[in-house]
Amino acid sequence: MGFKLSTLGRHVLIEFYGCPSDIIENNKLIEKFMNEAADYSGATIVESVFHHFNPYGVSGAVIIAESHLTIHTWPEYGYASVDVYTCGDSVSPWKAAEYLGEKLQAKQTESFEVPRGMVDKIKQFAEREIEDVQVKPLLEGVK
Repeated sequence: MGFKLSTLGRHVLIEFYGCPSDIIENNKLIEKFMNEAADYSGATIVESVFHHFNPYGVSGAVIIAESHLTIHTWPEYGYASVDVYTCGDSVSPWKAAEYLGEKLQAKQTESFEVPRGMVDKIKQFAEREIEDVQVKPLLEGVK
């Protein structure tokens, strides 16, 4: 017997270790990779904003119609943290994570998924009675 958790969104948190500092220090390259990851995952890009810190490090966000992708880098440690938050099932946050692992040339990747917007709790704590919470259907080929 399987258990199906009905949620509005999926939030994948990824730790990238052992990344070459010249890659994760490059603001333009990081923005390019993050936008490509969003596209590769099937997301619709709305806008992206990235900032290079002095003396080093990059933070940025790609806003997608389905939510967002964010990154923070520590080139001095060869480390980058990424969040990929998607709503519905038309976008695969895991495809974005896989793509970024390759592009950032991480020696080690650790990740996990957090369910967001659990339908049962939305109904339980709503101010008014909610008959049905619309969760977008899973598209063919999206995992």
